[in-house]
Amino acid sequence: MANSTQNSQADYIKLAADIVAAYVSANSVPAGSLTDLLSSVHAAISSLTNGGSSAPEVDKVEKATPAQIKKSITPDHLISYEDGKPYRTMKRHLTLRGLSPEAYRAKHGLPADYPMVSASYSAARSALAKQLGLGQQRNGAAKAKAVAPEKVVVEKAASAPEKPKKAARPRKAAAAT
Repeated sequence: MANSTQNSQADYIKLAADIVAAYVSANSVPAGSLTDLLSSVHAAISSLTNGGSSAPEVDKVEKATPAQIKKSITPDHLISYEDGKPYRTMKRHLTLRGLSPEAYRAKHGLPADYPMVSASYSAARSALAKQLGLGQQRNGAAKAKAVAPEKVVVEKAASAPEKPKKAARPRKAAAAT
């Protein structure tokens, strides 16, 4: 019985080594993390064959403290908890990593009102929209334009005397007869 257990452990080690070798041949892996990779693959194979859970254990992410949350929000950028890099908008960065804004907030313990866009970028977009006149009521603007020309026309008519119209040229057909 002990002999069969040793054989199965040796088979698991060989299988884990083969999997890691195939992975390393196609991907760049630092030398220091090879042992961790090998041990995690071996543990996964052992747990699968010993009746353990079929899903791999997900690393628990530490929740951000209020100080870390405050520090991650700057006027020009938001610091990502995924890779530590600054971003003006987080949505594209999160979708590349397979996360929605809600999932990102839940994963890192962020409040529901945590911004996904930096304050300066949001202000610049808002100023541009206001400059272009976006978001204003169309009906109110149309009424204001319709009222203004009538006032101008009335004032011009009162101040300028009317001139008589010139006589029109006769038509060619009428002139030929």
